[in-house]
Amino acid sequence: MPLEVGQIIEGKVTGITAFGAFIQLPEGKTGLVHISEVAQEYVKDISSHLKENQLVKVKVLTIDQNGKVSLSIKKACDQKPPVFASKAPMEVEWNSSKNSADNVSFEDRLAKFMKDSDEKLHDLKKSMDSKRGNSGYRKSAQY
Repeated sequence: MPLEVGQIIEGKVTGITAFGAFIQLPEGKTGLVHISEVAQEYVKDISSHLKENQLVKVKVLTIDQNGKVSLSIKKACDQKPPVFASKAPMEVEWNSSKNSADNVSFEDRLAKFMKDSDEKLHDLKKSMDSKRGNSGYRKSAQY
């Protein structure tokens, strides 16, 4: 059966280089898995992910005019798309006393938020100034 782009097949690692791994495919063909196509995460050393003679599933990415086969291990992995529940949006009664935080007005909540924010910012600046020294800024040298 000839190779086709998009096909997922099993092959054997026959060689490992700094830039990727050579995979022996059915019918005697050889393909290359580039180091960026080995795993979902960053791969610094391909030898930590693959060993020679290891059987791996690969996806055929491209086959060029010269017969070079580009492969991917990470795209051959079973990646299940996230499943989202298809529920209708929850009905919220905006005027109920449960949702209005003890019937405090928006302006009062905003004022409380601003006060808390200013206090946190003041504490952060105080902490940063103590790490830098007393002044918090540099004075230019006069010559």
